[in-house]
Amino acid sequence: MLFSLKDSFWGQKESLKTILGPILSFFYCYYGWLPWPDPKTGKGKGVDTIDLFFNEMLSEYQKRQIKYASCDMSQAYISSIENHCPNATLILDRFHIVKALNEAVDEVRKQQWREAGTDERKALKGLRWLLFKHSSNRSKKDSRIINNLRSGNRRIHRAWVLKDEFEHFWDYRAPWAANRFFKRWMTTALKSRLEPIRKFVRTIRKHQHRILPYISKRLTNAVGEGLNRIIKIVKNRASGYRTLQAFSDMIFLTVGDVNIPAQMPVNFRTI
Repeated sequence: MLFSLKDSFWGQKESLKTILGPILSFFYCYYGWLPWPDPKTGKGKGVDTIDLFFNEMLSEYQKRQIKYASCDMSQAYISSIENHCPNATLILDRFHIVKALNEAVDEVRKQQWREAGTDERKALKGLRWLLFKHSSNRSKKDSRIINNLRSGNRRIHRAWVLKDEFEHFWDYRAPWAANRFFKRWMTTALKSRLEPIRKFVRTIRKHQHRILPYISKRLTNAVGEGLNRIIKIVKNRASGYRTLQAFSDMIFLTVGDVNIPAQMPVNFRTI
C-alpha cells in the first residue's frame, strides 16, 4: 500500500501558506484514491488534524498494512505517520528537498547582493532563476554566465556547484552508492563556509534515514501534488467558497471519482 499526505487550502483571500485549510489525504488501498476533506474537523495541518484522519478513516489493521509513506519535511506529518504506521518506511518527498536546497542557494545570492556595490550588482542581476535551473535545462550561454562567477563571486559559484552536484544523488540506483555520495556531499558542503548551505545540510542529515529509501522505492508526492493542483484550480475558478462544506463537496465532485450518471434515476439520465 502507498500512502501520501498533502494539504490544500480553501479561503478566497487566504494565502496558500496559511494554516487554514483541510488536510487532503490520499490513501491507496483496494478501493483506489480516497480524498478526505472533512469540513468539521479538517481545518489546519497540525498533528491533531492528521491524527483525526488516521483515527477516523483507518482501522488498526489498515495502518499496519501501510508499507511506504511519502510526505514533505513537516514535523507534524512525520510524527503522525511514524506514530500511526509502525510498519511504514517514511520517504521524504524529492521535490521539497530540492526546493529547500534552492532556497539555501538563493539565500547565499541575497546575502551577496546586499553586500555588493553598484557595479557588482549589475553582474549579479538576473541570476536567481538561472541558479535554479536543472543542469539538463541549461543552455551553453547559461553555463557560461554561471561559470563567470568563479572569478566574479566565488561564494555564489560555490553554492551553485554544491547544488549542481547534489542533483546526481537522485540518479543513483544502488542504496550503498547513494549513501556514500550523500555522506561525501554533506562533508564537502559543511566545509563550504556558506551558512545557508550548512543549515540545509544539518536538516537533511537529521532526515538521512528518510531520504535514502527513495533510491530503492522512487516514491514521491507527485500524484498528491497533481490532485492538489486540480483542487486549487477548482478554488480559483469559483473565486473562493463561502463555506468549507461547499468547497468540500466540490472536491469530492471533481477528484472523488464520483460516477454521477450512476447516482441519477434512469429517467433523468442523458448519457
